[in-house]
Amino acid sequence: MSRPETGTGLDAHDARRQAREQFEAWAHTYDRTLLNHFLFRPSYAVLLEEIARWHVKNDRSFSVLDVGCGTGTLAGQLAATPWPVTAVGLDYAPSMCAQASRKAAGAGASDQARFVAGDSEHLPFADGSFDVITCSNSFHHYPDQQAVVKEMRRLLAPGGRLIIIDGFRDNVIGWFVFDVIITRVEKDVYHAPWSVIHEYFVRAGLANIRRRKFNIWFPAVATIGDVP
Repeated sequence: MSRPETGTGLDAHDARRQAREQFEAWAHTYDRTLLNHFLFRPSYAVLLEEIARWHVKNDRSFSVLDVGCGTGTLAGQLAATPWPVTAVGLDYAPSMCAQASRKAAGAGASDQARFVAGDSEHLPFADGSFDVITCSNSFHHYPDQQAVVKEMRRLLAPGGRLIIIDGFRDNVIGWFVFDVIITRVEKDVYHAPWSVIHEYFVRAGLANIRRRKFNIWFPAVATIGDVP
C-alpha cells in the first residue's frame, strides 16, 4: 500500500530525491537539533528497551539493522552494551552514513557497527539476515510504506522482531505537531495512523503485534511485531 497523496504533487521518485537532499544537508547538525533532544533520544531509549526484551528471550549473539539510521546513534548505543550484538545502519543519505561511520570510529565501535547507503524499499541484504530490525522517525518519508514493511519482514530470521517508531498523530497534540508543523517543514511526508501501521504489519505476515505510545509534547508510538 502506498501512502495517500499529501497534496504536494510529488511522485515517489521526487519524494525520495527531496528527502535525500534534506537529510544530506542536515547530516552535520542532526545531533544538535531540538528534535534530537525531545523525540529522537526518547525513541532510542524505547528501542533499546524493546531490543533488551527480545534478547532476554533469545540469549545468544544477534544482529540488528537500523533502517533510516541517521548519524548512527542507535548502533553506537548497541555497541556500548555488553550484548553480543552487531549492528548495521542503513540510510538513504550518504552524508548521514559518513557521519555515522566517523562517530563509530571515534567511539571505537567500528567492529560492531557499519553503515550502508541504500533504499528502504530495496534493502541490499539477503533473506533472513537479521534478528531485529528497527526504524525510528523516518518511516513517514517512505513513499510506499507497505513495501518497506514487507522488505523488513523479508530480512528477518525466524523469531525475529520488527520495531517501527514514528510520530503519533492520532491525538490533538500529535496531529498539530506532525500533520501541521512537521509536514509544513518536511513537505511530502505521511505519518500513518496507528491502525494503518497495524495493517502494514498484518499484511507482511508479522504476529504478536503490539503498540507502545510515549512522549507528551512530541508523541510517538512504537509498533512491534514478531516473525512466527
